[in-house]
Amino acid sequence: MTTDSFSDDELARIEREHPQGLSSEKIVQLLSDRGVKFTEASLRKYVQLGLLPRSRRVGMKGKHRGSVGMYPATVVRRIQSLKSMMETYTIEEIQREFLFVRGDVEELERSLEKIFSALSGAARASRAEDGTSNLVLRELSDARALATDLVAKLSSVEARLTMRARLERRAI
Repeated sequence: MTTDSFSDDELARIEREHPQGLSSEKIVQLLSDRGVKFTEASLRKYVQLGLLPRSRRVGMKGKHRGSVGMYPATVVRRIQSLKSMMETYTIEEIQREFLFVRGDVEELERSLEKIFSALSGAARASRAEDGTSNLVLRELSDARALATDLVAKLSSVEARLTMRARLERRAI
């Protein structure tokens, strides 16, 4: 790990402190404070290449303030990983062999969490109004467990394929 890298604890702290995500400006600032050369143009390029997840638009509080693109806080960890990989591999090799679905899996995980939050809220409201049985809440809990297993399985498959690609590459 280079001296300008974030430690795992620092990355975890950033992710905890920014559950709503980070703006491109904040990402560049965090990296620049560490002496890491990284621009908003690089961020956009990595997103276009599928190496980083897309931002989601979040409205600003106040009248006529517009919106800002927020990236998941895990993007700093991903950028650090990419920078490290780029010392050895080309962007094309990284795209092909290492991170080909990581962003999609993370997006799936965020989407599932959004769905479960909405369904949980609706189920609690419905239960309070008409005494809906615990069956709905139990089914929702079962579905959440299945979703967690799905994401874990997809991550495991990706990790195995990535590891295989790395091993094959080393054998060459």
